[in-house]
Amino acid sequence: MFCPECKSLMISSGGQMKCRKCGYIRKITGDDHLQITRRMREKEIVIVEDGESLRTLPTIAVKCPKCEHNLAFWWLRQLRSADESEVRFFRCCECGHTWREYD
Repeated sequence: MFCPECKSLMISSGGQMKCRKCGYIRKITGDDHLQITRRMREKEIVIVEDGESLRTLPTIAVKCPKCEHNLAFWWLRQLRSADESEVRFFRCCECGHTWREYD
């Protein structure tokens, strides 16, 4: 719910909706749909799986932790908030093992 006065997000408290910014208060009615979230859900990580698109990815000389081959495909994904660095994924060209590195 957003405050009709200042357009800020309102919070539920004691059967009322309160605006923390301007102090506007109104009672919760039957038309209000509130959802209580106790914990944040983790987003699924999408890893490139299409064999055709792997051929177009760049390669880098890096040692695979599984088979110790020294060539892997790599790509970047923004998994966290925008102010944090991207995650670098690698997939071994020999065995197909996928791993990631954080900066």
